[in-house]
Amino acid sequence: MGKAPYRVLYSNDTSNILTCQSPFNPRPGAQPDPETGKRTYRPSPFTAEMLEASVDETAGVGINAHLLQPGLGWVAWWKSAAYPFEEHIRFMKARTGMDPAADPLAAYTAAGGDMVDVFVSRCRRRGLAPFVSLRLNDSHGHEFVGMSRADIPGWAWQALSPTHVEHPEWRLSADLDDWGGRVLNWAIPEVRAHKFAFIRELIEGYDLDGLELDFMRHCKFFRQEETTREERRAIMSSFVCEVRAVLERREARDGRHRWLCVRIPAILSTHDALGIDVGAFAEAGAEMFNLSHYFFTAQFGDHAAIRKLAPQAAMYLEMCHTTRAGPDVRDDMPPPKWRSGYDLFTYRRTTPTQFYTTAHLAYARGLDGVSTFNFVYYRPHGIAARGPFNEPPFEIHRGCADPAFVARQPQHYFLAPTWNDPPALRPLNDPAQPWEARPIAPGETATFTLDLAPPQEGWRQGGRLRIQADADLGNSRWTARFNGADLAETADRAEPYSNPYPPLLGTPAQHRSWTVPASLLKDGINAIEIAMTAGDAPIKLVFLDLAVQ
Repeated sequence: MGKAPYRVLYSNDTSNILTCQSPFNPRPGAQPDPETGKRTYRPSPFTAEMLEASVDETAGVGINAHLLQPGLGWVAWWKSAAYPFEEHIRFMKARTGMDPAADPLAAYTAAGGDMVDVFVSRCRRRGLAPFVSLRLNDSHGHEFVGMSRADIPGWAWQALSPTHVEHPEWRLSADLDDWGGRVLNWAIPEVRAHKFAFIRELIEGYDLDGLELDFMRHCKFFRQEETTREERRAIMSSFVCEVRAVLERREARDGRHRWLCVRIPAILSTHDALGIDVGAFAEAGAEMFNLSHYFFTAQFGDHAAIRKLAPQAAMYLEMCHTTRAGPDVRDDMPPPKWRSGYDLFTYRRTTPTQFYTTAHLAYARGLDGVSTFNFVYYRPHGIAARGPFNEPPFEIHRGCADPAFVARQPQHYFLAPTWNDPPALRPLNDPAQPWEARPIAPGETATFTLDLAPPQEGWRQGGRLRIQADADLGNSRWTARFNGADLAETADRAEPYSNPYPPLLGTPAQHRSWTVPASLLKDGINAIEIAMTAGDAPIKLVFLDLAVQ
């Protein structure tokens, strides 16, 4: 079959349709109660027209394949025999006392709606390849299992099912507050069978162009102390092989190829714990690999090394709406505070130049394309204090689809501490994971690395290196070295390019900058040393960037 023909993939998590303010949902309803601080869930009704609008805005902008995540992966928002919605209604009424009207997706499905059918039809109409991306072990909302009926929110209709409630022995941990422990244990055959039943009916029942297995939601599948590396890899490779076999049976019926994609971490050191073996997955029938940093646009990773493990497969680097998550806005809110744990942190938006630079780096490291995840979350959602917000820059997809275009663009490289999942994705101080989020004390030197790729005609002029702290740098003094050479400080601390997204950009007093001669820039890993030569107290750095015009 050759490689998959797609250059740009787009992931639609469905949740954004209800939670984000958009042209097709001007009044999303999850807001804090001003008197109690408790989140009141009154979202708009979910309609087929809203889903269609979320597809329409991705047509004609350079996106080839649209990947729908139909919910959290435990409740079927389609016509299901594996877990019929009538059965879900009986279960939820008995467990919570709530009717489907408590949740818009439940109300839509109870009335006969079929999200996947609407999605596929709209993609066909708009010239997009329809994929379903199924989350393999999502843990959103599973804390509700231990709640009293009165405290369970309406959106529990999307998260709870008999699989989690009636089988506590299938969970990795008994602690329901443990984000990674309350997921299911994939060493148990019944757990895999439950997910496989959903996958089979999606492939057999809908005219999809492909299916993505999402290993990132969430990155725990096994008890490490109870399984070996070989056992974990055998389980997951066998699962991939079984899914490929169902796709081939569907192909045999109508003669059209269906693609199998896997969304996996972009860091090789995380793969063993998850049972991921890129080469074995490719042999088992995975043809597309979506390399993810979970929630962020990031430029470090093992892209070139993963590329070599499956040379015949199509590989993509996933990019997201943010480069850095900041502090929780509740820290600055007067009582009562919004007590929900979701959508409360500030975040720095990814700029078009950062998208283009990241895409160029992906192509330079041998990848075949890019994908975008959580892309529409530039829009208002959660607490308004996290704004200002913007409409998503959909136009970047067209540029990112063209390797020659991104190779000609100004470059903006960056590093930031992240809270990725699994924990091994949190950047450490080594070439693959280059950020250690800790304060730098006076007299101390911190080292970082940037993976750089020259533009189409090479670097013809130097750049500017910049650091940002989480507070004013005051009278502290700093020096910088780049690939072993001392840099000259510059008073220019401004944003290097036009940036319509002010959150977390910082003030001039939080920055220091240095000029970097073009002769110091090299293709591949570049070493950076930042030293605090004088100061009164340790200071934490929260962002580092290099701009080359």
